[in-house]
Amino acid sequence: MFNKVAFLLVLLHFIIIAMASDPDPINDFCIPKSEDNSFSCKNSSTATVEDFIFSGIKLPGNFKKTGFSSMGVNSNVFPGLNTLGVSFVRADFDVGGVNVPHFHPRATEVAFVVDGKIYSGFVDTKNKVFAKVLEKGEVMVFPRGLVHFQMNVGDGPATIFGSFDSQNPGLMRIPNAVFGSQIKEELLEKAFGLSSKELFKLKKRFSPS
Repeated sequence: MFNKVAFLLVLLHFIIIAMASDPDPINDFCIPKSEDNSFSCKNSSTATVEDFIFSGIKLPGNFKKTGFSSMGVNSNVFPGLNTLGVSFVRADFDVGGVNVPHFHPRATEVAFVVDGKIYSGFVDTKNKVFAKVLEKGEVMVFPRGLVHFQMNVGDGPATIFGSFDSQNPGLMRIPNAVFGSQIKEELLEKAFGLSSKELFKLKKRFSPS
């Protein structure tokens, strides 16, 4: 009986480790055969240099409508990243533009300010805020799973490049997750001290279009 329990505990330990991060690759690379199946790799002899280049973030995104735009560079759009455990993002801000509080459940992010001045920070599990205005050339790290945010506080557009230690970091924007989901309205009214009219406006703003 003891041996069975010990075995189960060891097995659980390795399962937790496996779930905690992207698995290590067992090949040099794995270019998926199709978009629907990232587990089946093309023959490596058919790979070309183009499989390992992505040109989709050379230009700023369209941030004029909302003040903010982002382009995630993950294995869904850049197959060369498949199984490598990394991904990337470009974020562009208009003056006053905001990247709302959000978090990545599966990755730590390192953000590099390419241009502009960005008020940037995160909140730890004790609700302590670590925030500062970053200028061009500065870097900030956001630990995995912690809520973080950015806002352009400069006089012109700003750009951030971010890297992740997962090919699929995940993204949960707090306003959308709370007010754009199907959480019972009574609960939200009580949790945030909102009137039904105020809640209606928030749900209309953040609900999926």
